[in-house]
Amino acid sequence: MSQYSMIVQWSLEDQLYLVTIPEFADLVVMPCTHGATREEAIRKGEEVIDMYLEVWQMEDQHIPKPNTLQMV
Repeated sequence: MSQYSMIVQWSLEDQLYLVTIPEFADLVVMPCTHGATREEAIRKGEEVIDMYLEVWQMEDQHIPKPNTLQMV
């Protein structure tokens, strides 16, 4: 599993869970995917992360670093 952040939010308008990946916000249109359930949205979010990382690596493009949370 990747170390990238994923925000899953319910959209009342769309009646779906929308997924945003903060580290990719400057490179990819957000929200980047969705799901009818939280589980589906998370699974699709992980697939999107993997897909973009693979493409960026193949194209030798800059890959954003994962955000980290440090407890002090």
